[in-house]
Amino acid sequence: MTVDPRALADIHARSISPAWSATALTELLAQDGVWAETAPDGFVLMRQADDEAEVLTLAVLPEARRQGRGRALMQSALATCRTRGVSQVFLEVAADNPGAQALYRSLGMTEGGRRRAYYARPDGPAVDALILTLDLAQVLP
Repeated sequence: MTVDPRALADIHARSISPAWSATALTELLAQDGVWAETAPDGFVLMRQADDEAEVLTLAVLPEARRQGRGRALMQSALATCRTRGVSQVFLEVAADNPGAQALYRSLGMTEGGRRRAYYARPDGPAVDALILTLDLAQVLP
């Protein structure tokens, strides 16, 4: 399946600030170990190195949120991780994003660390990033 970086950039721009450009997404997708799980209203971008994978971004259009789209994309990405031999998945999520934290925790992810003042905010102080991890060997398929 061909991934259109322009379509992903459009979804990202409508979902997340600051958004990633089509050029940035094209460059990421050209890297070894990077892939996207896509849907018409969202995508998750993953990067694998050896037996670890990182969730680079998960974007779901605002009008499609709270309908299981993010969960479905993540479940698809985790299934792909298993087929690719990944044993550990990790990501960073803003400490002020309880919805995303709830999604990731419901998938079995746990907090493994914190990056202080990681996310800049134009209208206030920087926000910590929580580092969440998932041991795929401990989670049923």
